[in-house]
Amino acid sequence: MTKAMRPARPVPPGRILKQEIEARGWSQKDLAMVLDRPARMVSELLNGNEEITQETAGKLAQAFGSSRELWVNLEGNYRR
Repeated sequence: MTKAMRPARPVPPGRILKQEIEARGWSQKDLAMVLDRPARMVSELLNGNEEITQETAGKLAQAFGSSRELWVNLEGNYRR
């Protein structure tokens, strides 16, 4: 039986999110506008105080050209 591989220390989704917005030269307010969410919510995501929901994962996937599963899996692995 093969076990799914996970990192020894889960990466906080906020760290990846921060790297993505920095790579694009965006501010937190820019991302909030793209996601159609309050800037405070984006700040909470970056700090790990807000969980990435299925809906938010879909919006992040659209914003960054990634998959919803990427964000859902990052969140799930981090919160375990």
